Amino acid sequence: MMNPQFKKGVLNLCVLALVAQKDRYGYELVQAISANVSISEGAVYPLLRRLTMDGYFTTYLKESAEGPPRKYYTITDQGKAHLDELQTEWELFTTGVNALIQRSDPS
Repeated sequence: MMNPQFKKGVLNLCVLALVAQKDRYGYELVQAISANVSISEGAVYPLLRRLTMDGYFTTYLKESAEGPPRKYYTITDQGKAHLDELQTEWELFTTGVNALIQRSDPS
């Protein structure tokens, strides 16, 4: 079982990266992430609210053929800068961990 704090940090990175690719709505993000990483749907919405309050996203409503309008998230310049920082940290972290794992003696 993955440490929840660690998972929350990784989820931050995933959400920022996905919204940087294109504007997305909440359930779309849940589907995209859960296709690759095991998450609970309930973990994404508070994160979206926090990232928006922190100035990393702005939101707008867009009509949906399937029901009520959807809230879409757009990354801000501040959000892009934060994403760059997180990606750099992630690369350094995973490089360091991979170096340790590959050097470890299986016996």
